[in-house]
Amino acid sequence: MATAVIMPKQGQSVETCIITKWFKQKGESVSAGELLFSYETDKAAFDLESPEGGILLDIFFPEGSEVPVLANVAVVGRQGEHVSSFNPGNSSISPPEQVNQIPAAPAYSGFTESDSSSAKPDHSTIIRISPRARLMAREKGLDISSIKGSGPNGRIIASDITSATPAKPYIQQAAPSSEAFSKPSVVSSGSDYSDTPLSNVRKIISKAMHASLQNSAQLTHHMSADVRKLLETREKIKKAVSEKKEQQDITLNDMICWCVIRALEKFPEANSHFLGEQIRTFGKIHLGLAVDTPRGLMVPAIKNAGDFHLAALSKALKSAADSCKKGNISPELLQSDAATFTVSNLGAYGVEMFTPVINLPQVGILGVCTIIHRPANLGNNFFGFVPYIGLSLTYDHRAIDGGPATLFLKEIKNQIENFSL
Repeated sequence: MATAVIMPKQGQSVETCIITKWFKQKGESVSAGELLFSYETDKAAFDLESPEGGILLDIFFPEGSEVPVLANVAVVGRQGEHVSSFNPGNSSISPPEQVNQIPAAPAYSGFTESDSSSAKPDHSTIIRISPRARLMAREKGLDISSIKGSGPNGRIIASDITSATPAKPYIQQAAPSSEAFSKPSVVSSGSDYSDTPLSNVRKIISKAMHASLQNSAQLTHHMSADVRKLLETREKIKKAVSEKKEQQDITLNDMICWCVIRALEKFPEANSHFLGEQIRTFGKIHLGLAVDTPRGLMVPAIKNAGDFHLAALSKALKSAADSCKKGNISPELLQSDAATFTVSNLGAYGVEMFTPVINLPQVGILGVCTIIHRPANLGNNFFGFVPYIGLSLTYDHRAIDGGPATLFLKEIKNQIENFSL
């Protein structure tokens, strides 16, 4: 019996995935557990194995297609079996059990008060919509009856709501077909320019950055901290690692993150989410770390970072960064509400000062800048050049006032200048 190969759902917030590579072609033999294709979400990459052995009878989405989760991607079975019923573009397919069905307005065909006791729903007016899309539509005040979805069997998903506006709803075909997802990206060019479509990751980043600046009151305070103790500690650790006395190589960024965590413990108002009508302050510190990858910026959360000792925190930070670069980080750790505060370090690039953008609904983000030697009083009227590291704190003024924000930044400075193992 033929078996459908279904696009997995990687996390509650993931609604579509992009097929990046097929390892098998239509008509080829496959074994159970053999790799069929690779796919990626907005931030992570995965491989999918064949659920059964047999012949790859059909492929419904080619490489580069953006496929709704839980949709049939291919079908495996015996030679000669019919596969048309598995095609996601076939209108005869019944909706999956996971589909959240909501009656449209009007919900029933020919419904009146006089025959309400005997009226039956007209399934042609049933609107299939994901829970997340329904919530987004309610927040935007959209009439979902005027929106046709791009998900399996015409299901409305979050991307449809994002594309729609109250004045001009986004319209697509009622049910997706394989052709709808197989159109190649078009790059136009002229004598002195070229237009390249945004990648899926770049779309996510651009929307998040624009929403952050549009929907919050962001200010940035700049301060610098004497890092002589951090540099001395770093040299001791490097020497111990080279002499094999220590196995864990702790970086300057690890130590700065440690100092930020200690400061957050003293200023919990910075360890919060601004939720419009309320501020949610967390008892645990889930530290976000901005990671630059070939696919774009990623910000994984280090859960319960305040419970780690320095070496464990260093391992957790390195593991999260490596997972982002390899593309196998959990999508749940990349959600903006997974972290309670974020650190973004551009010091290695020589940046002396910058304005980091808050990852909403968080209320703050610390930008770490490069080290600059400045003249300072060394005591007894002796002057010399001292290494200072730049610290740029962006905070949401809706949640934190300037005074507490400055005191929090100063506490980070104090933790750095008085650092000790």
